[in-house]
Amino acid sequence: MDAQLIAFIGIAAGMVALPGADFTVVVRNALASRSAGVATALGVAGGLLVHTALAVAGLAAVLVTLPVLFRTVQLLGGAYVLYLGISALCAARRRTTGGAGGAEGEPAGQGTVRALRQGFLTNALNPKAPVLFLSLLPQFVPDGQPPLPRTLLLAMIVVLLALIWFPAVALMVDRLGRWLRRPRTARAIEGGSGAALTGLGLVLVSGPLLH
Repeated sequence: MDAQLIAFIGIAAGMVALPGADFTVVVRNALASRSAGVATALGVAGGLLVHTALAVAGLAAVLVTLPVLFRTVQLLGGAYVLYLGISALCAARRRTTGGAGGAEGEPAGQGTVRALRQGFLTNALNPKAPVLFLSLLPQFVPDGQPPLPRTLLLAMIVVLLALIWFPAVALMVDRLGRWLRRPRTARAIEGGSGAALTGLGLVLVSGPLLH
């Protein structure tokens, strides 16, 4: 394994593990159930596959160079993250000392599908992802090497890291579930995740990321 690839894995691992909307949604859904948390994690990885395809096909460059298209994706992503944040805040408010909040009574299969969809849309509609792919991946393509195979390899490493990290987060949250699901703790986490998602959504909706 060459030194550039090792360096890329370290940087990409830090990027994937950095708390953000993906992390927050995985934690929030993992509090509901292990299956919901893992499904959300797989959805996030699925969203990264979309960005991988865009980067390899060169479409991400088009997205970044067309401000109107980029802003449209940004607004859609921000609106969805904002919706998730407000939903979490409402769920935290509804919680009582004896209740679990939000999705109580929802069939297990339906909850899993919903969690998978939330993870996918949260990542796929994130306009920062194609920017990161475009700015980071070319730095690790050695001179004289065909860019397509190398870019595909680097992009798939990011997806693989996400497939390791986010399910691990979901399983860790589930393992700590007895403490995390205590009514007071659950309300605090639900409210905190709602506030974080709402803030991220407002940032995306209120202004451009590129200057």
